[in-house]
Amino acid sequence: MKPDDRLQEILNIVNDEARVLISDLTKVLKVSEMTIRRDIEHLSRLGLLRREKGFAIKGVSGSFEPAFAIRSEIASKAKNEIAKYVATLINDRETIVLDGGSTGVAIAKQLIERELTVCALSFRVADVLRAAPKIQLMVIGGFVRKGEESLIGPAALETLRNYHFDQMIMTASGLEPIYGLTEWNSDDAMIKRAAHHASTRTIVAADSSKFGVKAFGKVCALKEIAILVTDSAIDKSYREHFRKAGIDLRVTK
Repeated sequence: MKPDDRLQEILNIVNDEARVLISDLTKVLKVSEMTIRRDIEHLSRLGLLRREKGFAIKGVSGSFEPAFAIRSEIASKAKNEIAKYVATLINDRETIVLDGGSTGVAIAKQLIERELTVCALSFRVADVLRAAPKIQLMVIGGFVRKGEESLIGPAALETLRNYHFDQMIMTASGLEPIYGLTEWNSDDAMIKRAAHHASTRTIVAADSSKFGVKAFGKVCALKEIAILVTDSAIDKSYREHFRKAGIDLRVTK
C-alpha cells in the first residue's frame, strides 16, 4: 500500500470508530508499529486526529476547518480521479457554478481546455481558470475569506440570486446520510445553498474521507442532489445506503 493510501485508510478507520488502538492498525494495514506511529504523528501534526496512550482518536469537531494546504495533501490521488470523472458530466457551452476547496481546484484543472461559462465561488478556482482560452469566467462579489479565499457575504448571495445555471459542482466538508452535506464555515454553507438553488442540478464531488463527517453548517439533504461522485475507498455500508435511498452514486475506478 502506498503511503498516501495508507494515511487515507487510517483516517477512514479512525473516523468510523472514533478511537482505535495503534496496535490494531498495524494488524489491519500489515505494516510495522514504527510506520503506523510515524503516520499517526504526521496526521496529528496536520490536525486530522489525536494520539493518546497507544490510541489514534478522531480529532476535530464540526466547527474546526483544517487549512487548505492540509486538505490538499489528503486523498490527492482520489480527488484527481474524482475531478476527471466530474469533467465528463459537464457539457461544452454549459453554465456552471464551481465550488472551491481542494477538490474544486482539481476539477478546475480538468476544465481548462473546455468551452464553458464558469462562476467561481473562490479565488483559488478563478486563478486556475482565468487564462483558459474558452472559459467565460465569472466571479461573484462579496468578501474574501482569508486563507480559504472563498467569496462570502450579502453581495455574493445577491449575485447568485440574479442568475440561473445549468449545473452546480459542489464540494463538501462532510457528508452523512442523516445530516446530509455540511460545511465547516457557516458563511460558506450559505453560499453553497444559494448556488445549489440557482442551478438546475447539483453534482457533489467528495472523496471518501468526507463520509461520516458532520461539519458545522448544513448545506442540503442528500436527496436534493442529482449525482454523487466519490472514490473506490467508500465503505460498503454507504454504498448500500445510497442504493436503497435512490441516490445516483458514481464511484471512480
